[in-house]
Amino acid sequence: MERRKFIQNTAMSTAAFAMASKTAFAAPADGNVKIGLIGTGLRGESHLSLLLRRNDVDVVAMCDIDAKMLDRAKAIVNKSNKKMPEIFTGNVYAWKDMLAKTQLDGVVIATPWEWHNPMMLGAMDAGIKYIGCEVVMGITLEDHWNLVRAAEKHNAHVMMLENVCYRRDVMAVLNMVRQNMFGELIHLQGGYQHDLRGIKLNDGKNGGVGAEFGEKGFSEAKWRTNHSVFRNGDMYPTHGIGPIANYININHGNRFLSLCSYATKTRGLHNYIVKVCGENHPNAKVRFKLGDIVTTMIHCNNGETILLQHDTNLPRPYSLGFRVQGTEGLWMDVNHSIYIQGKSKEEDVWDDAKEWLDKYDHPLWVKYSNDAQGAGHGGMDFFVVNAFIESIKRKKPTPIDVYDSAAWSAITPLSEQSIELGQQTVEFPDFTGGQWMYRQPVFALNDVY
Repeated sequence: MERRKFIQNTAMSTAAFAMASKTAFAAPADGNVKIGLIGTGLRGESHLSLLLRRNDVDVVAMCDIDAKMLDRAKAIVNKSNKKMPEIFTGNVYAWKDMLAKTQLDGVVIATPWEWHNPMMLGAMDAGIKYIGCEVVMGITLEDHWNLVRAAEKHNAHVMMLENVCYRRDVMAVLNMVRQNMFGELIHLQGGYQHDLRGIKLNDGKNGGVGAEFGEKGFSEAKWRTNHSVFRNGDMYPTHGIGPIANYININHGNRFLSLCSYATKTRGLHNYIVKVCGENHPNAKVRFKLGDIVTTMIHCNNGETILLQHDTNLPRPYSLGFRVQGTEGLWMDVNHSIYIQGKSKEEDVWDDAKEWLDKYDHPLWVKYSNDAQGAGHGGMDFFVVNAFIESIKRKKPTPIDVYDSAAWSAITPLSEQSIELGQQTVEFPDFTGGQWMYRQPVFALNDVY
């Protein structure tokens, strides 16, 4: 499901998922997994519905400062016939009380970006060993280093809940890559290409069309749009880079070496405000810093190049723009096509990707496709939550770990640095401290997560 429709139809999606088939997930020997949820906005609601549906999980605590969103979350709990979690609210640091006063096996964080890093650090300081956090992992490069060092210090497992890694076609292509269908990989592309003007500028009225953000905004417009005012870089790289990193084993035998970013001029948000509310609207005077399109090139240790694009402020249909190209062929997401040299139906003619993707459907989707029906974002939300919970139950590392999470998320501050320095190439930090050479690939290599 495309993200705009997800936001518009959250309640409908939650209800549909509640009626989907139910697997009897086995509880661990020491009882159900006890989860705390910080952030009950629209993304938090999706996680909540997924967690409540499991018979191996107890959501024992919820925290938010928005009474309206908390009420919506309570209604979801009531419909599930599960016990109401303990509620923490009242001030912006209520989450600290939740972490201090509640016995938790894991915590799920779905709050505005600027709160992710302090909340993850706070959870580790409180002794919590499993942390699942929405994108991104921090604002500054120092945030990312602090996260890695804290996870190492506390022996904690930090998983960025990057759901696109579990998208069905993305995982089928991963299956093809691992069976060497594309040959040796040479070049990859991806990004976040999605018209978010109606989300970044939304007062919650008139069907979500408006020109408000900050305190007058609705949902993400309350906080996300301010990043477009003050920052210029790839604000949301992980939907694209997560799957790509898995294809070429970043941090597991390969690593990012360097990065260079460019940003266009900025016109899209201003033009949108003028179009929907007129040139006299107060926000028509706001000067947005974020370039309408940010393009980033990354060079990898094993010789691959990666092109990422962030494109959210101009009119365009949704696409993550994946391209996976090797010595034997390629997959192109935007035209839903695959070409494999010597195996496609005709030489130098695209095949419809569907036949290939059906043939190489990933074993995880074969196993869990019925359970994923009705879950958010075309079912992939089920897989990312399932991976997190199953890791806790088995006391195993998460399939996306702190080093992966930090490397994917650090693209944002590095792109800002590159643009600020006049499109200079900047060195990519090695969060693994050299261990990338010895770490083996783990993502989606068993039949659970």
